[in-house]
Amino acid sequence: MQPHSISRAAALALALGLGVSLTLAAARASYAQPAPAPAPAPAPATTTIWHGTLATPNGSLTLIVRIRTAADSTRTGDLESPNQAPGHHIPLGAIALTPSTLSFTIPTIGANYDATWNASLDSWTGAFRQGMSLPLVLERGAPPAAPNIPGLDGTWRGTLLRDSTRLRLILHVTTSALGTTATLDSPDLGAMGLGVQRFERSSDTVRFAVPAGQASFAGTLARDARTVSGMWTRGSQPAVPVTFTRDSTRAAARERTQWPIVAKGYTSTDVVFPNATNTRVRLAGTLTIPYGRGPFPAAILISGSGPQDRDETIFGHKPFAVLADFLARSGVAVLRYDDRGFAASTGDHGSATSADFATDATAALEFLRTRAEIDRRAIGFVGHSEGGMIGPLAAVNDPRVKFLVLLAGPGTPTKQLLLSQRLLMGTAEGIPEAQLGRAQATVDSLLEMVRNARDSTAAATQLRVFLTDDRLAALGATPVQRDAFATQYAGPWMRYFLRYDPGAVLARVRVPVLALNGTLDKQVPSAENLPAIRAALRRNRDVTIRELPGLNHFFQHARTGALTEYDMIAETFSPEAMGIVGEWINGRFGVKAARSR
Repeated sequence: MQPHSISRAAALALALGLGVSLTLAAARASYAQPAPAPAPAPAPATTTIWHGTLATPNGSLTLIVRIRTAADSTRTGDLESPNQAPGHHIPLGAIALTPSTLSFTIPTIGANYDATWNASLDSWTGAFRQGMSLPLVLERGAPPAAPNIPGLDGTWRGTLLRDSTRLRLILHVTTSALGTTATLDSPDLGAMGLGVQRFERSSDTVRFAVPAGQASFAGTLARDARTVSGMWTRGSQPAVPVTFTRDSTRAAARERTQWPIVAKGYTSTDVVFPNATNTRVRLAGTLTIPYGRGPFPAAILISGSGPQDRDETIFGHKPFAVLADFLARSGVAVLRYDDRGFAASTGDHGSATSADFATDATAALEFLRTRAEIDRRAIGFVGHSEGGMIGPLAAVNDPRVKFLVLLAGPGTPTKQLLLSQRLLMGTAEGIPEAQLGRAQATVDSLLEMVRNARDSTAAATQLRVFLTDDRLAALGATPVQRDAFATQYAGPWMRYFLRYDPGAVLARVRVPVLALNGTLDKQVPSAENLPAIRAALRRNRDVTIRELPGLNHFFQHARTGALTEYDMIAETFSPEAMGIVGEWINGRFGVKAARSR
């Protein structure tokens, strides 16, 4: 179940004791079909500037919004996060402004903002949504400038060694009209653009904090101003030495043996199709059709949790692009699409649940049925992680769906999955079991409270009471993050996820099912998951279940399955796993199989 950099369920589990951040740095990533930037407003134009502070579960982010109004009333704008990407202006999409309301979208990061005017505060009061909904008040003008800190601008690189795991740290320091700001990248954890706070220099002593990681650093600047050596502290863990070295080079790109794709035996076409259930959702995707005589069986790829592009881009990998290439060359047509409200697809991702995403999968099915190249009797879903939950939801009441492939799709009760996930991922990252165990009862109670609450409002209210200072400390959070935690965990996606019963839905599936899981999957552990899937599908006559040795959650050959390995592995998708999927589909629905029917 994968958010941008990791699965949303995993991110939530990590936040309950391991620490993740809501980051806008995704705007700097390359998506398969990025939303076009608005054209510059013609002169003359007036510009209004607003700023606010977004309180996330792992720290505060300053946001700057600039809205330009041209003489013909056309509006354009941009968003800047000086804590994460100073000087980087993210284009706004649709802007609606009246004397009493303000709303805008930020397509490249799948976010939106809706607010009403508060005359007494002379500000906009509303909610910022990007996977979760957080309150955001926008005040007039630019934020107060940070202090100017001389002599530290540049890129600083260091390596942290803890429990035999090496983690690269990259500190970016920039001085501008906003003062000196800094951000931190942790490439091996897939965390980019983390906000740095309390960045200070006193003579040759340099200090800063990274709230998203509950971490801080204090060190000594060398006489030549090229290195800073000191101690890195995170929570209750022992401090470890780190030396940052300043340079002007970029980190070498990780090797990717399956990307970019060169060989093709198929046509590839960008397509757009509507969701009949929600007219605000139009899904943009890519359809690959094998060469040769059809019609062909077709697989609809469904991504995991969190806003994903059509390639399921993560850590420099493009798993769905690689899988689509393999299947198309194997004689299976493939449709993959950007999630609603992300990249080139429209709609609101932040307020949607898995049931809503199931209607998007159905829309993809309806679109494929209009294509002459596709065999209507051989269209099915291939879902990864949460996609393996969305596929069954879309299939159980739709006889047009002919098969399901579950790639690390959930079979165990969802609360059990989150608790197991938290322990396994934490242990794989070297966090002591005793430390993880101390918060486990708190996490269990929190998830149960959210699941049983009457609605999101009631859940948020109960969580604010439940999350005492001591409980927040056990989760690695601070009291100022209480409201953000409550809002995040009481949201519609989480509440639906916790109430979902994978077994009950799978028990209703009668079409052929292929379920795959890797033995090193720390997000959907195979030892628990596959037996649960087998039990739920016991009345289904055509079920194939395979546990694949040595593969992680993304079906890469891995050493431990830890999150830190995803980026370092050159392989994007195990050829063995892709071969099983291709052979299974073709064996039942391929062109040769269809001619024998």
